[in-house]
Amino acid sequence: MSTDELALLRRQLERERAARKQAEALLDEKLSELTIAKQRFSEGKLAETAIAESRELLLKIIDTVPARVFWKDPDLRFLGCNTAFAKDAGMSSRDDMIGKDDYQMVWAEQADFYRADDREVMASGTPRLHFEEQQTTASGETVWLRTSKIPLVNDANETFGVLGVYEDITEYRRIEADNRVHVAELTALNGMLIEAQNQMLRSVKMASVGRLAAGLAHEIDNPFAFISSNLEALKGQVTDLLSVLEAYEKAEPALAGHADFLTAIEQAKSTMNFSFVQRDILNLISESLDGVQRAKKIVATLKDFSRVDTAEWQLANLEKGLESTLNIVWSEIKYKAKIKKDYAGIPEIECLAPQLNQVFLNLVVNAAQAIDERGVIILRTGFDEHEVWVEVGDTGKGIESEDLERIFEPFFTTKPTGKGTGLGLSLANNIVRRHGGRLEARSKPGKGSVFRITLPRHRLMNKDES
Repeated sequence: MSTDELALLRRQLERERAARKQAEALLDEKLSELTIAKQRFSEGKLAETAIAESRELLLKIIDTVPARVFWKDPDLRFLGCNTAFAKDAGMSSRDDMIGKDDYQMVWAEQADFYRADDREVMASGTPRLHFEEQQTTASGETVWLRTSKIPLVNDANETFGVLGVYEDITEYRRIEADNRVHVAELTALNGMLIEAQNQMLRSVKMASVGRLAAGLAHEIDNPFAFISSNLEALKGQVTDLLSVLEAYEKAEPALAGHADFLTAIEQAKSTMNFSFVQRDILNLISESLDGVQRAKKIVATLKDFSRVDTAEWQLANLEKGLESTLNIVWSEIKYKAKIKKDYAGIPEIECLAPQLNQVFLNLVVNAAQAIDERGVIILRTGFDEHEVWVEVGDTGKGIESEDLERIFEPFFTTKPTGKGTGLGLSLANNIVRRHGGRLEARSKPGKGSVFRITLPRHRLMNKDES
């Protein structure tokens, strides 16, 4: 082989070697790219798996939250929610919510309000927290929600939707309303109890005053007795003296020859205004006797009315008890009412008279208070072979029919707050029932009321007394 042929062969081998190196380098490059691509593919799959797992975990967390959660796109269509929210909407799955809006939900009638809130939150970029609103449920009932809404913002500070969270507070509001009612009832009851306590204290004080009045009345009664007796005696003696003086006057002509005596007598008569004294002295004594009798009547009334705690049953005249009651309260009612009496002369009955007097007092005072300006209080009595009855009527404002059914309940009153305890008629009813009787009322609003006490003519013994 020639030198030229060897050189040609050498150059050909060098070209083949260079081509092989170039092919190997290209293959290495492709293998490297393939390795990188494979690595990137693996990393992508891992990232995709991680994202899916994170999403699933997030949904589980949202489902675990004890509240309803939802989020919407800028067009206010649902992008997602938790299961509790889907159930509120009447959907079987949270996936059923995606792409729908509020108009397609069971709460469509509130959709405009919800969407207006959503737009305001997205437009302002400011959350709206813990406000209350209503919602119609899948069952058709209306519930109360406490809702918070927050704008969804991306890394470019662009709002791309709204996130909402709410809880059902219907039961909480019901309990809160019940509590307010209970607090109001307890406050009213507490006020009534305080007033009742004050009333009891006043009653105890009145009982003490009554006992004191009874003692004083007894002590006063004795001086009145001898004052009355002395005035009666004085009236008789003065009458006798005036008779003697009249006889002396008739004998004055016999002193005609004794001018000095007649002059002295006339001067004395003129000085003392004898004619006036002679006419007035008996009037003064009669008026004093009348005053003593009136005072004795007041004392007798106080004595009758002061024995409110007696437990002694005895025969009593109820019409006399009514008169005693009028004497006690006359100063309170004389400017408001005229008294009209229609007594039937009822027979005496065995009773606790002072307690019945308290009933009469309560009814008469109530009658006067029911009259706004000027009216009439009517007192009637009647009887048959089995019962006696006493009526206290008035021409006042009357009682509404719904209140008439409750007027004997303890603590019930139609009077303004602070004006009554609601115990007067209840206590009166208990006293009448203790006597084996009944207390009844009839009324016409704007016309007046009538309270009737009906009692047996013969005492009914109960087990406690037998």
